[in-house]
Amino acid sequence: MAEVKRTRIDESNLERLLGLDSSKIGFYAEVKQKIQELETANLGLKSKSSELQAVFDAISDGVVVYDHHGNVQHRNHICPRLFPAQTLVGRSCRALFHPDTDHSPGQCPVEQALAGESTQISFTTTHVGKETRYFDVTATPIDDHNGRTRALVFLRDVTEKRLSELQLMQAEKMSSIGMLAAGVAHEINNPLNSVAGYAEALLRRLRDTPELTEDPRLADFRKYLEVIIRESYRCKGIIDSLLSFSRKSDGSVGDVDVNLLLREVLQLVIHKSRFDRIEIQESLDEGLPLIKGDAAGLRQVFLNLAMNALQSIEGAGQVEIITHCNGESVSATISDTGCGIPPAMLDQIWDPFFTTKDVGKGLGLGLAVSYNIIKKHGGEIRVESTEGKGSKFTVRLPICQR
Repeated sequence: MAEVKRTRIDESNLERLLGLDSSKIGFYAEVKQKIQELETANLGLKSKSSELQAVFDAISDGVVVYDHHGNVQHRNHICPRLFPAQTLVGRSCRALFHPDTDHSPGQCPVEQALAGESTQISFTTTHVGKETRYFDVTATPIDDHNGRTRALVFLRDVTEKRLSELQLMQAEKMSSIGMLAAGVAHEINNPLNSVAGYAEALLRRLRDTPELTEDPRLADFRKYLEVIIRESYRCKGIIDSLLSFSRKSDGSVGDVDVNLLLREVLQLVIHKSRFDRIEIQESLDEGLPLIKGDAAGLRQVFLNLAMNALQSIEGAGQVEIITHCNGESVSATISDTGCGIPPAMLDQIWDPFFTTKDVGKGLGLGLAVSYNIIKKHGGEIRVESTEGKGSKFTVRLPICQR
């Protein structure tokens, strides 16, 4: 049998013989390789895109990207909570920052960023039936692959921080007023002690010297001196109450007599009731047990409620203060015959800076502060009101467990 001779052909010769170097088969091989490279690159881009989206959504602030026309291009999941309609994709920056004008290059952070300037602003929003919200805005220009400028905007809700700052400012203001009041009270107290002391001395002389009482010219002196003494001590009572209010609360808790606090409050507001022809009626339960609490804080609560009651009445009217114990808690009710509160506003009266008073007559912090103080004491504060007829505020506080 004849031996078959085999010829060895290397790969380069084989490709030349088959024509792979110039045929469509070689072209398709290159295309396939490119496709594989593109698929690998695409997977990498998808991975990076997922990472960026996760970072985008993890930011606790609202994040909006505006295109070069000033329209929303992207937003994260926080934006629908803050501004659901104003940050819809395609909406103009006008919807959020300047709804009344087409363009506002001097105030709109988006327009400033599109002009190449980084900017920071603060603004507030107030919707019907909702509280005012405060926001800090940071806008930064970014360039896209076409060389056009877009705007990256961060929206941070700083309402709680801003309210805390405003409350701190108000507290500082009240502290300054309290220090001033304390100084004035001390200055008044000294001459008032002299007036009361000399009046008492004259009254004793009248009593101890019979010939003076027989003088018809001095017939009315006893009555006049008694009035001077009585009114001097009434002024001293008001000053003592004012000094009590001027003392800063240190948060200390002790036994508190609610009736005593209410009487101190009445000493401070009784002059306003007389001037405005408002009758104050009190029905205080003399067997009221003590409660555990911060006396200075509770004074502030009752003063706020009493002043609100008096200020709600135009002309003649009536304020009634009642205390009661049901065995587990002490209640203090302050009711008035004033203008009342509209039903739509009852849920908002506890919000900071919500007020129905005219500008300059109140910041709307009184009830918000009172609510927080009562909650810290483990109590509750409720309101019942009829528009045009008056309001009733009831404070309930747990009694001491001995």
